[in-house]
This record gives sequence, structure tokens and C-alpha cells, in this order.
Amino acid sequence: MHTLKIEHLDVSINDKKILKDFNLTINSGEIHAIMGPNGIGKSTLTKVIMGSSDYKVEKGKITYDNKDILSLKTDERARMGLFLAMQSPSEIEGVSNADFLKTAVSSKEDNFKLLPFIKELEANYNNLNMDKQMIHRSLNVGYSGGEKKKNEIIQLKMLKPSFIMLDEIDSGLDVDSLKLVGEQIMDYYKKNDSAILLITHYQRLLDYIKPDYVHIISEGTVIKSGDSTLVQLIEEKGYDYFKDGTNE
Repeated sequence: MHTLKIEHLDVSINDKKILKDFNLTINSGEIHAIMGPNGIGKSTLTKVIMGSSDYKVEKGKITYDNKDILSLKTDERARMGLFLAMQSPSEIEGVSNADFLKTAVSSKEDNFKLLPFIKELEANYNNLNMDKQMIHRSLNVGYSGGEKKKNEIIQLKMLKPSFIMLDEIDSGLDVDSLKLVGEQIMDYYKKNDSAILLITHYQRLLDYIKPDYVHIISEGTVIKSGDSTLVQLIEEKGYDYFKDGTNE
């Protein structure tokens, strides 16, 4: 079993504190949803876990399987099994999807074989209703918002992480694509006993990726945690209802 543990984490950017005494533990086989208004640290959390240099960790620690990861580079964290599907995936002109993934996958596998890699990559494009010609196009260049999000899920399935972060993966997806993406994520999750940390504003994603735990963040810290029934209460009451931390 894998465990990601965040303890008393304070994070700032440009001298502005974003996360304050943040604590969270996520184990293999668990799905945790982070919800809350814009600008309160949800995306910051995933970027800090993944090692973004834009943020300053003022105190606290993050461990994965009892190993402190804060001193590790992003690629080192990725090789440990951490993966972030980004809210706004980068575009890289001149680097094809195939070359990007071949480099990433071969860096993790000692016995990398090209033919099985190609077959698996094509199968994943088929499963997400993506044109296989896109395999040879520059990474995310000229892609629609929905295509970029599907491409993130292809990367997930090829890299085979044990800890998955999904930062508003539902944005840019139409109803049919959202269902497909949700099903593909859950298929991977069930087969690999991975952990999922997802960030969303909307219940519709949670119809397909059903969380075991829901956490509401306000002013950089968790103010309320519960099971999936908390999502419906958020829909009915809004986030202000929980701000004093006393409402059930």
C-alpha cells in the first residue's frame, strides 16, 4: 500500500500565504475530492505535491511511503509514482505525443520495448475516441480543451502512476467526453489499486469518479471533511455555509 501524507504545510507565493497548516493523508485505494471556491489553494496543493518551483514551502512536510519528497525534483517524484493531470496542459511545439511518452515511459522501465508501447498507445487513443493521427502531432498544439484533457488521461494510462492528481479534469469536456474520461480513469483505478486526489467545482464529475472522502478548503486549510454525501450539501448550501467550521 502507498501513502501520501501532508503535515502542517504552509505554502506561499510572492510573500502571499496560500496554504496554512494543511494536513491530509491519502492511501492506496482511496479517492479524495478537494472542493472550494476559486483562489483558495486547491491547484496550489497539487503543484506543490508535484514539485513546482513557483511556490515556497515555509514549513511542514510531504511524504510518500514515509519518504520526504520536498527535496526531490519533479521527475524524481514522477518516477516514484506521482502524476498530475493539469488544469491547463502545456503545449510543446516540435515534440510529438509519441516521442514525449516514449521518453517518459522508457525512463521508468528498465526493459522498454517499442512494439508493445506502440500497441498500448494506439489502444488508449481508441479507448478515448481520439484520432490516432494525433499520436504524431506536437504535444497539445492546436488541441481543443477537451482533447488536451483526454491527452492527459492517455499519459496517465501510459505512465501507470500509483498516486493520481486530477486538477479540474472536467473543464472543457462535453457530457459524452466527461463520461468517457470518468470511465477510463475508474477503469485504471480499479485495476491498479491507485489513489486519486481530484479537484473540481462540480458534482457532475463525481457522478463518475465517486469519492470516499470530500474535503472543503477555505483560506488555505481544510475546514470540513466528510463522505460523498457532503457534495450534495455543498450543492444545496454553498461554501459559505461551512466557513465557521461548525455546520454539519
